[in-house]
Amino acid sequence: MDRPVSELRGLGTVSSRLLASVGILRESDLRALGPVEAFARVRMAADPKVSLNLLYAMQAALLGIDWRQLAPEVRRALRDEALGQRPGRS
Repeated sequence: MDRPVSELRGLGTVSSRLLASVGILRESDLRALGPVEAFARVRMAADPKVSLNLLYAMQAALLGIDWRQLAPEVRRALRDEALGQRPGRS
């Protein structure tokens, strides 16, 4: 089922509005881009100061879990990719 992002676990009104502002309206849009690209688009076009929690929430939403359940190494890898850091660097 291709749900609106507002129906995905952990993505509320603010997150949905940010995603909509860059054309990400449905689960399929988010899956096609992936959370890192979606985060980059939000930062570039909508809110350059958006928290990394949005990145984690998008990944977790695609997995159907709460973002706090993402393993630290998964969060670290997402953060490093989103911020353009080499793996293993902080």
